Amino acid sequence: MVRFDTAERRQRLAVRHALAAPVRTPEDVTRAVAALHSTDPASMMLSVLARMQEPSIAEVERALYDDRTLVRLLVMRRTVFAVPSEDAAAYLAATRRSVAESEYRKLVALLAASGTSDPDAWLARAHDAALAAFDRLGVFTSADLAASDPLLAERVEISAGTKYATRQSIASRLLTVMSAQGHVVRARPAGTWASTQFRWASMRQWLPELTELTDADQARALVARRWLARFGPARPEDLQWWTGWTKGHTTAALGRLETAEVELEGGTGLVLADDLEPTPEPDPWVALLPALDPTTMGWKHRDWYLGPHAEQVFDINGNAGPTIWKDGEIVGGWAILDDGSVAVRLLADVGAEASAAIEARAQDLQDRLAGTVIRARARGWTPVERELRG
Repeated sequence: MVRFDTAERRQRLAVRHALAAPVRTPEDVTRAVAALHSTDPASMMLSVLARMQEPSIAEVERALYDDRTLVRLLVMRRTVFAVPSEDAAAYLAATRRSVAESEYRKLVALLAASGTSDPDAWLARAHDAALAAFDRLGVFTSADLAASDPLLAERVEISAGTKYATRQSIASRLLTVMSAQGHVVRARPAGTWASTQFRWASMRQWLPELTELTDADQARALVARRWLARFGPARPEDLQWWTGWTKGHTTAALGRLETAEVELEGGTGLVLADDLEPTPEPDPWVALLPALDPTTMGWKHRDWYLGPHAEQVFDINGNAGPTIWKDGEIVGGWAILDDGSVAVRLLADVGAEASAAIEARAQDLQDRLAGTVIRARARGWTPVERELRG
């Protein structure tokens, strides 16, 4: 059995995730990490910029909104990811059971609790009304959709009986379901690149060449291959965590691939069968990766790159905050302060040369942000961020 020690895994991470050797385009970045966490659009943008030879916000927007070679989807773990458009059908089919069907059942239950006598029939009518509206509206907001048809303007109570109780138009909830089904897609946001207020568009208008992939087993195998090529060697439970699949679906997906079992420190893992060669040691490198970055979040078992720092750079719900990396290891955290400056906090002694390189990266990021303040979204502040923010 081939052995992959921690040093080899860190070298693989550095090279394959475009950290030791940045790449040219946002498409190259996305393929380097399989999929980009995009619930927080600012995090996604910073993930791409950290891996580009010539970082460019305009280039990321070109890929997402002009060429549409990248597309945002509600897929793994009910999380928005940006994926290469040629793989969009596979990601949707691979998570249909775990996300789309689950979201549909939750909406049925919500309608039933609000007094709707036949939620499935009601949703079928609302679904048809929404599809018709998509074609009329082009690019639209949730409010535009609600105003397009009285059926879609109906409101349901969310979190009834709790202090979080509120009423929301069915259009907003339906967009979540229909995005997981692949009928509608997040378009350019309203406001700046850091805005979370997305507009929407019909998938068949946004990506007319997209064809539905109905074989979920085949789709899960493709997604597993994409992930294992970038994150292997890894344990099956790492893939199960990343995708949100059941253990059975994970095992079946891996069973469709030619894999090899390898020895890891503390257990065994898998790689693609033709991917056993060692990685040449890259030049020394440092990186400032944003919250929820795919490298930081890509495995369930993280000790080999996280070390003792989990409590400092993750929030109480297990979401990664901004992290500082050196040669494949997390060595600190950072934060964007309210004045737009970037502050860093090292949690390990990295030496004078690496410290200077980290400070230079922080200054470069601060200059690139040009005063844009990015706050924690879809997660809580980490202890390092709270300390730096005072």
